Amino acid sequence: MRILLWHVHGGWTDAFIRGPHEYLLPVLPERGPWGLGRGGRDWPASVREIALDALESDSVDAVILQRVEELAEVERALGRIPGKDLPAVFLEHNTPKGDVPHSVHPLADQHVIPLVHVTYFNQLIWDNGSTPTVVIEHGIPDPGHLYSGDIPELAAVVNEPVRRGRVTGTDLLARFAAAAPLRVFGMGGAGLSEATGLPAGKLTVCGDLQTARLHRELARCRVYLHPVRWTSLGLALLEAMHLGMPVVVLGTTEAARAVPPEAGAISTNVDELVRVAAQLVGDPVEARQRGNMAREAALERHGLEAFLRAWNELLDDLTSPRFRTGRILIPTQEGKGQ
Repeated sequence: MRILLWHVHGGWTDAFIRGPHEYLLPVLPERGPWGLGRGGRDWPASVREIALDALESDSVDAVILQRVEELAEVERALGRIPGKDLPAVFLEHNTPKGDVPHSVHPLADQHVIPLVHVTYFNQLIWDNGSTPTVVIEHGIPDPGHLYSGDIPELAAVVNEPVRRGRVTGTDLLARFAAAAPLRVFGMGGAGLSEATGLPAGKLTVCGDLQTARLHRELARCRVYLHPVRWTSLGLALLEAMHLGMPVVVLGTTEAARAVPPEAGAISTNVDELVRVAAQLVGDPVEARQRGNMAREAALERHGLEAFLRAWNELLDDLTSPRFRTGRILIPTQEGKGQ
């Protein structure tokens, strides 16, 4: 199957393109959000960079939409209407913004493009109307059990922590620094020391690292910290669990489903989280034991195989004769129709 999708969310795409299909990623000379292509990632040859305007109209079997504007862009470039004469799904990565919990999804109350949420929390909190919806939870390519925990510090991966502020829990970092020094990875970390008031001895801004190096550096830290208030479910958290890191997690949105308490700590009580973080930093044996539990939980719920199986079943259904008769069957992640 030839699947068209834009490179919008690198971590999610890194899992999705490991399936059995051919993946067509639009590319522009200037790259950017509408033409990033492979983005320099070491992906299989089945992931092809294409010039969208050069595609033949019948060269695509299905499209994964991730932004509302892509509906018009696909029709313009291919002369085919997603959901009408081109099988399509809309993948919703994000929690709603604005009038929560009354946020109406842009694709609510239509019946030709199913809506795929990446978490059950998203499916619950968005008003999807009568649109067919399914949850396909994140799958993670297993980086391996790399945890050593030899650096007695807390690690966090947060993109643009200064700009996003309370959304990413940036205002909480100073409280966690009372437990141990912090290492913060991710894009847009400039000015974080000033924003948090933390000196160099309490905060190291590590920048945006390539995936393999990021995993190595994270795995050296004693504990992974997830202070984010409002997100679907951070892929970096799931990756840290796969690495075998114990995790200290703010218990918001989907985190309670993904993180068992024995994997470290999960709570909305920040004082409790700070206390456990300090305990785990000071007890490497306990930290390793909890990290083992984190890895076991992540492999069970967020393994790559179940993720790809669920997507393949949905795509098979979209491109079968059932799609042309208007009947869309939505699989569960366990592989059964609903």
